[in-house]
Amino acid sequence: MENITDKTASKYLGKKVDGSEKYDPSLLVRVPRFENRKQYNIQNENLPFQGCDVWHAYEFSCMTENGLPVTRLLKLKYNCNNKFLVESKSLKLYLNSYNMSRFGANINDCLTICKQQIEKDLSKILETEVYANFVNNNSNKISIFENYKNIIEFVNEKNLKIEKFKEAPEVLQIEETHETKEYFLSFDSLRSNCRVTHQPDFGDAFIYYKSKKHIQEESLVKYLSSFRSEYHFHEECCEMIFKRLMDLLDNEDELCISILYTRRGGIDICPSRWNKHCTSDTLKLLDIGTFARNGVKQ
Repeated sequence: MENITDKTASKYLGKKVDGSEKYDPSLLVRVPRFENRKQYNIQNENLPFQGCDVWHAYEFSCMTENGLPVTRLLKLKYNCNNKFLVESKSLKLYLNSYNMSRFGANINDCLTICKQQIEKDLSKILETEVYANFVNNNSNKISIFENYKNIIEFVNEKNLKIEKFKEAPEVLQIEETHETKEYFLSFDSLRSNCRVTHQPDFGDAFIYYKSKKHIQEESLVKYLSSFRSEYHFHEECCEMIFKRLMDLLDNEDELCISILYTRRGGIDICPSRWNKHCTSDTLKLLDIGTFARNGVKQ
């Protein structure tokens, strides 16, 4: 593989790219995580959270040695404590390079070879262990977020007035309740924009926290809505939300943020961040053998 250190996130974005008709790992591009973290005083050496980035590639396709097409849902996962994330268009081009490539004498051999090669290539470029698996997207679904309630149910829409559409942590309001409670909240209208192409990205945000403090739901709606004119990668938005909310809570409180972005170009990104105290069932999202989007927009 060629040296990728000097590549930028914009290597392919906004440009006509033909891709490759044969397997080509040199298409992969990595992006340093510190580019956004430094703005929020998030230090790679002392992260305030744990977490993973989960990707679903819905139309991964390749061929056996005798030319039989094989198409599967590919699930990828890697930890957020490494220095890099993979740029989405480069991942798309890389996975598409498998389309006309031949592997293995039969379907099982083909998928085994591809799985091992994908894990090897991504682990090398991201300098961390990457897990891959092929999942049947019509089965193995689990309802992770069934206990979460739409945050709009707790808000009086008539009195709600949202005026800030650049990330506005100052709108967040918190109150002491003196009683530890669990909160399971969802927001189905998160919108941000790619910081390179400026194209809009939509996602469902799921927020779990356990605390004596209560983040007022109306203020949380205002804050999440303020991302509509922000320009960040999906993983960055998840970390920004986590950092702002954790700054309001106590260190011993539990907090978990998961964002399931809708797919674009056949791939979605589902980042999750949580602190060391968190035991939320949301972490089931990270099961590499499960298609964990049941009941959520695709």
